[in-house]
Amino acid sequence: MESNRQRKVAQIIQEDFAELFRKQSAESKQNILVSVSDVKVTADLGIAKIYLSIFPQEFRSHIMKEIEENKTQYRNFIGQKMAKQVRIIPQLNFYLDTSLDDVEKIEKELRGEGDNPVL
Repeated sequence: MESNRQRKVAQIIQEDFAELFRKQSAESKQNILVSVSDVKVTADLGIAKIYLSIFPQEFRSHIMKEIEENKTQYRNFIGQKMAKQVRIIPQLNFYLDTSLDDVEKIEKELRGEGDNPVL
């Protein structure tokens, strides 16, 4: 069960990172979309798990590697945004969210376009 405080901190992190990634995508010359699909914060507000959806798929590993390398800058960024609202800035863990890919794969299978034979 998430507390109201956890939900509030998670929402702030999600909104700030969504805006940051939107700006970074607009500035880059490539057509890459990075969206923050979910944020989960531990009960002590010490760790934030940030789930990202990255499109197109061929850029996922490169973008995730780049995000992991710049994790300290992202923590500084969120620290400046949340400095007045929390005592401790959470550690950031980024994860790739592939739930939309799973949905697309299931829909293909149901249409008979995948590996499953139509019965």
